[in-house]
This record gives sequence, structure tokens and C-alpha cells, in this order.
Amino acid sequence: MQQKSKLVLQALKSSIPRLGKCMPKQHVNHCNFADHGYSRIKLKNYHLSKCLQNKPTISELARNIPSRSFSCKDFLPVKQENEKSPSENMDAFEKVRTKLETQPQEEYEIINAEVKHGGFVYYQEGCCLVRSKDEEADNDNYEVLFNLEELKLDQPFIDCIRVAPDEKYVAAKIRTEDSEASTCIVVKLSDQPVMEASFPNVSSLEWVKDEEDEDVLFYTFQRNLRCHDVYRATFGDNKRNERFYTEKDPSCFVFLYLTKDRRFLTINIMNKTTSEVWLIDGQSPWDPPVLIQKRIFGVLYYVEHRDDELYILTNVGEPTEFKLMRTAADSPAIMNWDLFFTMKRNTKVIDMDMFKDHCVLFLKHSNLLYVNVIGLADDSVRSLKDEKSVPMTIFHKTDSEDLQKKPLLVHVYGAYGMDLKMNFRPERRVLVDDGWILAYCHVRGGGELGLQWHADGCLTKKLNGLADLEACIKTLHGQGFSQPSLTALTAFSAGGVLVGALCNSNPELLRAVTLEAPFLDVLNTMMDTTLPLTIEELDEWGNPSSDRQHKNYIKRYCPYQNIKPQHYPAIHITAYENDERVPLKGIVNYTEKLKEAITKHAKDAGEGYQAPNVVLDIQPGGNHVIEDSHKKITAQIKFLYEELGLDSTSVFENLKKYLKF
Repeated sequence: MQQKSKLVLQALKSSIPRLGKCMPKQHVNHCNFADHGYSRIKLKNYHLSKCLQNKPTISELARNIPSRSFSCKDFLPVKQENEKSPSENMDAFEKVRTKLETQPQEEYEIINAEVKHGGFVYYQEGCCLVRSKDEEADNDNYEVLFNLEELKLDQPFIDCIRVAPDEKYVAAKIRTEDSEASTCIVVKLSDQPVMEASFPNVSSLEWVKDEEDEDVLFYTFQRNLRCHDVYRATFGDNKRNERFYTEKDPSCFVFLYLTKDRRFLTINIMNKTTSEVWLIDGQSPWDPPVLIQKRIFGVLYYVEHRDDELYILTNVGEPTEFKLMRTAADSPAIMNWDLFFTMKRNTKVIDMDMFKDHCVLFLKHSNLLYVNVIGLADDSVRSLKDEKSVPMTIFHKTDSEDLQKKPLLVHVYGAYGMDLKMNFRPERRVLVDDGWILAYCHVRGGGELGLQWHADGCLTKKLNGLADLEACIKTLHGQGFSQPSLTALTAFSAGGVLVGALCNSNPELLRAVTLEAPFLDVLNTMMDTTLPLTIEELDEWGNPSSDRQHKNYIKRYCPYQNIKPQHYPAIHITAYENDERVPLKGIVNYTEKLKEAITKHAKDAGEGYQAPNVVLDIQPGGNHVIEDSHKKITAQIKFLYEELGLDSTSVFENLKKYLKF
């Protein structure tokens, strides 16, 4: 049986904070808060009884940065007044299903950032930031707040919107597809909305309101992919913009998170293994910040708040008992500080809630797809070397016959403790419509089965992820899902490590491969400390510069280091000219070395050998991964159909229904 992964919520007695009287300023390692100290509290026994069921989503750990979100739905102790009953939720679900089943396919599109606040919905319409009344959000009746063309950017889009508490201001983070740099604009909301300010290179941002009802914007500044500085700004008659915090540890990054109830702003300082959180009172943002727990190597934790209670989710420790004791001098704003620690990881193989929206979108026509989740039961996939059960998720049409003759597209990632992305994409829907099988392999190194699942696939255990991927593909073929000559493998960014390694070790399992911004030269990249992410990622890949064991282990699996003269699957690589996360140089070197090995093998194989195609498509711009690039999508699909010898007559006509060329 798969061992349960256990997470424990714990606070250490030596350094739990309170809001109230400040002690004298103390030195804090790696930190520089301007003229602020931090305070502590007294502890006594208190029985802990509440459990959390959600795992944290770690932000910005991977080379491809996902968004961070918390969900409180599983640990709310009381029913909300506006909470819908199960029957009402089911009615809503059926309405969505009906709408999807009757909606023309041409109306599918990917939606940009959207935020509901008060009675309005804020979103992007065309090239404008707009808002409309909540009940009119689906109509064309909206108010234009800002025209993005004023920024003189090439095809700008909004990827984050934050509205000030009393709706006097709205802040939007704007970027382009060919760059990761973001500009934050602040718009004053009035009869004639006007841009009050703009800030370059903003990563995260949140609003709070001070005691005098003044809106305060906190934001983080990013330089060379490193986010170390926190600023706070006010607008109107009392304009100011000051640096509030600077992180000194180069392996850490900083991001802001506003608790679900908007009561506290948290400054999260973390790297791959360690975190530290400072708390800012959302009602007194000028007061000194409060340290929750000083960073301890190997300890990760996150903070949420509800009904005057802090919820602290961490990866270490055992359940304990204590009570936070308050005195008359303590801040009256915080009452009944109860901390609840114990959390057991949801041990379902795949939680359907994780991708139910994705399934709903795929289920536009009744019974279009069959979802097969290979779980941790007797029929589960087992990694060949150590008998570790590995979950997979499979999609295909329910009316598919003779699945062994259908093309198969396998997805993998397996790094940074991140879940493999299974979000709805138009091109995936088109492939399934055309008879493809889509398989998602949740290998070790990812986060699907908890922190231990990640630990078992990083550093000197990275080969576990490769063994899992090999076992998944062999199991798919063994259970009648396609065959090697019709199998393609796809990945992006750090997922390229496992794909490249499999191409070296077991190329006969595949016919074709598509990669986007792949990480292929692990050894040379991790030995170059001048690159922006090398120091930050030592805990994921190892330190080959100073640790011989790490260096020798990386050499065993590094795709670039293990290229050899042999038959390879056809490979299509999309790279970006100014990608700061995965340098183009490493991808070019890999491609050239691979072509040389293929040429040598072709010469040795003699006349009649057909060498595989290797395509390197270098796109302009400085982004890392561009999901909505129509050029990239069509190039990859065209490559797959040609290499697998499939008829593409209908696939591009269907693709046009979803993508606006």
C-alpha cells in the first residue's frame, strides 16, 4: 500500500507573534524591515481539535510560475449564511452542463483575469480594463477604466487585478506574451477614471486600508527573475512610495498573500525547502510586522486566517497543545487566537475536484469522453525498480474502438512538487475529438501525492521520476492504450528533463516528442551561478559545483550529457529567444549535439535508414512558456500528425473553431 503523506500544522512555542506592544528592535537574519521590530506572545495549554484537508499550492517554485491559491472550504467550522445547499449546487452544475451542451463550439475561448468586488466585475475587454455590474457581466454594457494601448506595449494583456477595499482604486498587472516583465497600473475610480500611477517589474500586489480609511498598496519588485523587495504606496493627496522590506538571502524569493477574509497581509519569504512569514495587520498596515516563525531549514509553512483564528499549514512536527494568552494591553483587534495544527493529506489518488471544471468543459457533448483514473489499487502502475505505485489520468472518447490503434499523447512534468497541469486547452479537446488518447503521468518529483512524493523525485532521487515515466508508458501499451509507433510524449520547462532522459534510455517507447522551453542541460546550468535561478534551485537539482555526489548523479540523467549515437524519436522543440529561465544556449547546444549523434548513427546504420526529424523552432521574445500561441500550437500539432502518419484533414478545421487565427 502507498504510505500516506502526512502534513502537520504546528507553531513553535519560542517565537509565536502577537499584535500589540512591540519589543525593542532585534536583528533578523537575511531581513531588512525599515525601522521595525517584532513582538512575541506567551503560551499555555490548549487542546487542538480542528483539521485541514487541503494541501498548499506552492507559488513560483518552478521555472514556469503558476498562481498561488488557498481554499478554505474544507476547514470552515460553521456554515456560511449565503452557502448554497447541495441541491442548489447541483442545479447550478446542471445549468452549466446545459449551457455547454447547447453552446456553439465557436464560442469557446480562454478567459483572462477577472475579479468580482462589491457589485462589480472587473476584467479585460479587448484592449481595455473594464468593469460592469455583476448582473450585466455577460452583456456588452461595461465601463472602460483604462486603455492598455496607452502603455505602448505589443499585444498587452492583464494577468492580475486587485480592487481596493472601498473601490476607490483598482490595480492591474499587465504584461505581454513575449516577456515576463509586468507593469502595475493604479486607476482611480470616479466618473472619469484616471491612471494615478504605474510601477515596473511588479510580481505580486495586494490592497489594505489603514485606520484613516486610506488605501495602501503593497507590491513586490522583481529584478532578473528574483523577487526580494516589498514596497508600499498610497495615492491621492497623500502620495508616497517606499521600500518596506528587502530579502538578503539570494536563494529566497518574496511574495504577498492576502488572507481570504482580507484581515491580514502575509509577506512570504521562501525557497524550495524553507519559509518564513511576517504578518501585517490589514487594519493597521503602518504598524510593525509580526514574525510568525523564524525560518528553520527544512520547514515550510503557510498562514491563513478566519474568525480570529490563524491556520498554519506546515510540513514538519507533531500535534501539540497550547493556548495563546492575551493581556489587557494586547491589541483589541485580535480575539481568541486559536491555532489548529493537525492535517492529514487527502489520500485519494486523484481528487476529481482538482480538475472537475476541466472535465465539465470536455463534457460539452454527453458522454464525449471516458475518464480512466489508474489508482493505487491492484491494477495500478508500478515503477519497475522499486514497486512504487504511480497514478495516471487518461482521457479518450467513449465510443473509441480498438484503442491499441489510436494515437497517444503522454504528458509529464515531475519537478518542484508541482502538480501536472491538466487544465482545459482547446487543442487538447481537438485531439480527443480526432480520436487521440491523452494520458497524464503523475510521477515522483511532482506534488500530487504530497511533499514526500516530491522529495522522492528530486536531488539524488531524480531517476525515480524517469523510472515512473517509463513504467507508465509501458503499462499504457500493456493495457491496450496505443502502441510505440503511435505514441508521442510532451512536456514543457523542467518536464523536459524526464522527457530528454527517456529519449536517451528508452527511445523505442516513442515515435515523436514535443517540448516547449525545455530544461535539457542540467549540469552546465546548475554550475553557472550567474544565471538568475541557479542558487534558488540548488535544493531541487543539487549543487554540482561543490558536491561531487550531486555532480556525478546529475551526469547519470542529464539529457545533454547522455546523448549517444542511436535511433531517437522525432523531436520538435519550441524555444524563446530571450528566455531567462531556460537559457536558449543550452537548448541550441542540446539540439546540435543530438543532430550530430543522429547523423553518426545514420552513417553506421547504412543505406535505407531513415533518420528522425529534429526541429528547433526559436520564437522571438523573452517569455518562458506561451500557452495561447496559435503559431506554436499549430506547429506542434502539424508535427505530430506528420510524424505519426495521420490524416490531418479535419483537425485544423476543428482547431479554427476554438482559436481565432
